[in-house]
Amino acid sequence: MVHASATVPETLTGFDFAPRTRVVFGEGVVDQLGTLALELGGRRVLLVTDKGLAEAGHEQHAVIALRDAGLEITLFDDVHANPTTDDVERCLQVAREADINLIVGLGGGSSMDCAKGCNFLLTNGGRMEDYWGVGKATRPLLPMIAVPTTAGTGSEAQSFAVIAHARTHMKMACGDPKAACAVAVLDPLLTLTQPQAVTATTGIDAISHALETSVTTRRTALSQLYSRQSWGLLAGHYETVNKEPEDRAARGAMLLGAHWAGAAIENSMLGAAHSLANPLSAHFDTVHGVAIAVMLPHVIRFNSPVAGAIYADLAGDIDLCDREDPQAPQRLAQFVAGLAADAGLPRTLAECDVDPGLFPTLAKEAAQQWTARFNPRPVDASCLEELYRCAYENNGC
Repeated sequence: MVHASATVPETLTGFDFAPRTRVVFGEGVVDQLGTLALELGGRRVLLVTDKGLAEAGHEQHAVIALRDAGLEITLFDDVHANPTTDDVERCLQVAREADINLIVGLGGGSSMDCAKGCNFLLTNGGRMEDYWGVGKATRPLLPMIAVPTTAGTGSEAQSFAVIAHARTHMKMACGDPKAACAVAVLDPLLTLTQPQAVTATTGIDAISHALETSVTTRRTALSQLYSRQSWGLLAGHYETVNKEPEDRAARGAMLLGAHWAGAAIENSMLGAAHSLANPLSAHFDTVHGVAIAVMLPHVIRFNSPVAGAIYADLAGDIDLCDREDPQAPQRLAQFVAGLAADAGLPRTLAECDVDPGLFPTLAKEAAQQWTARFNPRPVDASCLEELYRCAYENNGC
């Protein structure tokens, strides 16, 4: 059994809310991309994406929308999953040669994060390591438009670029208010081409954002509005998009839910599930959403002694059980695990070929992750290691 003691603050923290991103949502709104770029003063645009988007036709769609508005376009479509400092440097070289004055990030979180990372270095110089943390940029960044094609990270709603170090593969969260996107273009039609595995992994990541932001020590009355709204949309439509991928209404709900969850992160941060997931990706190349799917139910159970009332409200929101049910946190954990399993995701770290001999190393690294400090129940390497062991064979501890 994992042991720790803490209490969630009874009084929610104050907040200073300054929305920085215009949100344009609806089917077909990607066609407005050129007009939106012109409104921001764009003339020479860097389009950051990945080769899979070209195969799906989205890259060309964006190019046409930009060219029809008379904009010059430079393309960087060599972003890899979990972008590293090397991805950012290659993107930076392309941006410098083109003398661009606006950036468009098209794709999943990887494309948007790479675009943000490039923006940091193009405008402020240095290396990504220089921006690890918050508020390290000293000069303005270029305006950026984010066009997500997955319902997952909510990166378009956040002022952070998450970039992995090319050598260690550990993720660096580089945040600055100046890095917030000027516009987020949310077109559900762009998510119809997601492979089922991507729908499953990005969707469970978005669900984790809704759940973790609901209970962090940084949560506020404002962030909880985003968290609860996103939770209802995501929990209510995740199963549908996996079983009926052409359902446009469900796709729209997932995309908007993922965005609201990203906005919640911007205002309340994340918790232990993400701290545990990042070392798994770094050492075993575990897909982020898979790592989250395995770890999240165990984190919910771990946090329940101090966050049980909030978990009960979340369970009640989707009629999972009565809000007064003492087993509500357990039922919530089982519900999340069931969603992931029904979508075909692994349920244990053993299924992910994780070496349990590395649990002490993984736990030390997880304890150093920036999200660990915001978990409602304090964590250290010892309890994080036990959570890895619980998830190895899914023994329910």
